[in-house]
Amino acid sequence: MAALDYLVSLESDIFVPTYDGNMAKVVEGHRRHLGFKKTILLDRKLLVDLIDQYNAGSFTWNEFSAAVKEAHTERMGNPAKRLVIPDRPKEEDYFYSNPWECLEPSNESEISSII
Repeated sequence: MAALDYLVSLESDIFVPTYDGNMAKVVEGHRRHLGFKKTILLDRKLLVDLIDQYNAGSFTWNEFSAAVKEAHTERMGNPAKRLVIPDRPKEEDYFYSNPWECLEPSNESEISSII
């Protein structure tokens, strides 16, 4: 079942991992390797806060929808150099979820065409 789940996640138009485990990270990296397929990385804390505000009546549906979209515009699995934190390696980006070194174009014109 895990293999089927992996293939469906890999080939889908949009991938939104609900759990930040190893399989989600590998799928995210594989999708980047295949041409930066849309992968939405949820800001769970912010999303819970927005849902609470919506349930409390602070937002209309349109306001809630716009806030969620705005919060995730920079979290779509776009190309980015991996974050390196010398003092906290466990907080760095995993190579498997962001294989930048394998995807890095050889010149600036290729980078602008990807982004």
